Order: sequence, then C-alpha cells, then structure tokens
Amino acid sequence: MTRSGIALGIMAIVSIGLGWLMAGRALRPVRTMSVRARGISERNLHERLGLDGPDDELKELGDTFDELLARLESAFESQRQFVANASHELRTPITLERTLVEVALADPGADEESLRGACRRVLAASEEQERTIEALLTLARSQRGTESRQALRLDAVAAEVLRSIRPEGVRVEAELEPAPTTGDGALLERLVGNLVENALRYNLERGGWVAVRTGVRDGRATLRVANSGPAVSAEEAPALTEPFRRLNGSRTDGRGVGLGLSIVAAIASAHGAELAVAPASEGGLSVEVRFPAMVPAIAA
Repeated sequence: MTRSGIALGIMAIVSIGLGWLMAGRALRPVRTMSVRARGISERNLHERLGLDGPDDELKELGDTFDELLARLESAFESQRQFVANASHELRTPITLERTLVEVALADPGADEESLRGACRRVLAASEEQERTIEALLTLARSQRGTESRQALRLDAVAAEVLRSIRPEGVRVEAELEPAPTTGDGALLERLVGNLVENALRYNLERGGWVAVRTGVRDGRATLRVANSGPAVSAEEAPALTEPFRRLNGSRTDGRGVGLGLSIVAAIASAHGAELAVAPASEGGLSVEVRFPAMVPAIAA
C-alpha cells in the first residue's frame, strides 16, 4: 500500500506536469492572439494576427478575426474618406461666401446694386451648402437602417415620383407593372426620386430619354431606371455609388452634390436589396434595384 501510494503520488505529479506543459502548448496560440489583439487599435488596423500552425479550430478562429479586422479597416477607411470629402464639399461654399462678403466690403465704391448682387451670390452658395447638408443627413439616416416596414407597391411609389417631376426636353417612358414589397415608404420614395433626378440631370442636352420600369422578376420586386447620356465605362459605373463620386472624377460640375447614388446604395442596403449599376449600350446608365422576395401572404 505504501509503495502503491508513493507510485500514485509520483504519477499524479508527473501527470500534472505533463498536463501543464500540454495545456500551455495547446493554448499558446490563444495567448498570442490575446497579446496581438491588445495592440491593435483604430490607428493600426492594417495589422493582423497571422497565426501559423495546423488548420485546427484555433487557426480558424485567428483567420476569422483577421477577416473581421479587414472589414473594420475598410469601414474606417471609407469613413475617413467620407469625412474628408464632406469637409471639402462644405468648405467650398463657406469659402466662397466669405470671399464674396470680403470683396463687397472692401470695395469703397460699392453701390446698392452691387451689394444686392453679392447678397444674391451668397444666398446661392448657402442654398448649395444646405442641399449638401440635407443629403448628408439623408445618407446618415439611410445607413442606420429602417425603423419600420410596411407593405407597399413599388410601382405606386414610382408613379408618385414621376407625377412630381418636370422633365425639360427629356422624354420619360414609364412601364409600371405591379411590384409589391415591404419597406420604409419615405426612404423608398427618396430612392426612386434620386434615381429619376440623376437620370434627368445627367442626360443629353437634346433628344434625351429616361425609362422607368417596375415589376416582379423571380419573385422579387424590381425597379430599373435607365437613361441616355454621356458614355460611362464598365469600371467607372459601380464606383459612382461612392460618396461625392461624379462622372470623370469631376467635383465641380455644378449639377449635384455627388450623393445621389450613395443615398440610393444606402437605402437599398438597409432594405436588403441588390443594386446593380451598369453602363447602357448607347451611353448613360442603367440602375436596377432588386428587393428581397416577399412572404406570399404579405404579397397577396
């Protein structure tokens, strides 16, 4: 019994030691991930855990965390770029307003008419700034998602938008078949409105056209807006949904603030819809939004 007790004690001590060593070896990747994760912040999101070793559960966990860091880095970079672009877009009208006021005040021979002209130019710059701020607020609201959803008809929303527009020299063609879906009515109206306004704004000076179609394809409500206009390359078309991105990289074309398609993309994402932007065959753009399939009872 004594010898057995001594042997059992020795085996217990050896087992504890071997278990400690094996546990430390098995959990070493966890300590490595913990140390490296503590050193990662918003300033060095480009760093990764980069675990080596066999393809086990811990290696899969490290790779998943690296993918998460890559998505966070992309989101932070997009946010920084958006803030920089927004600052530039808001600074331009403010600088113009200040310059107009300073020039008017520095002119000793300024009369009432010249001062009124300066005030009108300042007012126009303020209106542009107001449009930019309103578009930024709409974009922020769209990115937060939908607070409430209701059953509605996409074709009815498109018809209401088309009744409110005033096309000048542009032919508008509408083929509105029933397209039931669910969503935020105000946001969907802004989505359709932005697509139609963009199609009218960036069009040919003469003989231009805009085609608006709704319907159900593969059980999904679909909206398609196409127009004539300047040629767009296949590589450039999808990038037009980025904030403040305009055709040919222009920032001062005077036809918009560069947030129309960005708001459309945000609203589509909030509704789980797919957005496809492609160049039309004869110039212009073709934008298609496909909403998720509805439950048959709701669709009825």
